[in-house]
Amino acid sequence: MTDATVSEPGHRLKPLTPAMLRELSVRSNLRGAMQSLGHYGLIGLLGALIWLVTSRYGVLWALPLMVAQGYLVAFLFMAVHETAHKTAFRSRGLNLAVGYLSAFIIGLPYEYYCLFHWDHHRYTQDPDKDPELIVGVKPKSDTQLAIAYSGLLQVAGRLRLMLGHAVTGKVVVPWIPANKRGVIVTEARTYVALYALLLALSLWFSSALLLWVWIVPLIIGQFFLRPYLYAEHTGCDHTRSAFQNTRTTYTGALVKWFAWNMPYHVEHHAYPSIPFHALPKLNEIVDGEIVYRGQGYIRTTHETWSWFRRHLSGGSPKVPE
Repeated sequence: MTDATVSEPGHRLKPLTPAMLRELSVRSNLRGAMQSLGHYGLIGLLGALIWLVTSRYGVLWALPLMVAQGYLVAFLFMAVHETAHKTAFRSRGLNLAVGYLSAFIIGLPYEYYCLFHWDHHRYTQDPDKDPELIVGVKPKSDTQLAIAYSGLLQVAGRLRLMLGHAVTGKVVVPWIPANKRGVIVTEARTYVALYALLLALSLWFSSALLLWVWIVPLIIGQFFLRPYLYAEHTGCDHTRSAFQNTRTTYTGALVKWFAWNMPYHVEHHAYPSIPFHALPKLNEIVDGEIVYRGQGYIRTTHETWSWFRRHLSGGSPKVPE
């Protein structure tokens, strides 16, 4: 992906100098390992606690832990996203290893997502070409909007598409080029086979381990992930400028850590070759250029919800994938 510093007429853009871009674009195996191991380490710790509590005291006592685990597991999407850009690590192999594992855990085929996300960057906020808008659901009421914010429809649609690729062997979505369709079908069939194997093993051993430490938390986690994702572009301009079609949300250090610094989303879209760990420094440089600025995710979610509600009666806007 190339760095997009395109500006619309009337909007002054101060691009990075080549030297600044080179400095900020340095990738690090150490930083990627620290982020990945920290994220996965917490998932492993919470998973062990969930299993211990459910075994001794019952599922209900473990629900608070499952909520926390849900946040962590769902936000492995950020690991998939960063490795899709091949910027999480300097090593391509490490990017692929963490990317494939994280994608499998959240049920989002990795190769498919890489191609999907490539077109999202190329056509951000273009209603006819941005995949996030093409596959977005169209709520027609407050109830449907609330369901969309739960993320359950999006996950169901993602799994349905994967099963369709696996069963039919056909890929027809426009962001998958003809020479990649075989890869996407093979990937989908591999995912389905591995999920079926894990289900069979769980039934064989009469174990609910994966259900309580993985599946249920992943579903719960969508209630956190989906509003976060809607904050990235909802209500922003339909222009080519990343400084106008994307939102940066200013939030706490803990949220930025779990999200791999992607709250700095304008910065990421403007300079997608810059790795996650350099985005705070990039923000210091380009902060004055940012048009859409969220102040925390509670407030920003209220703003995006209000934006969707205002447009429900005017043609039911698509809610991004």
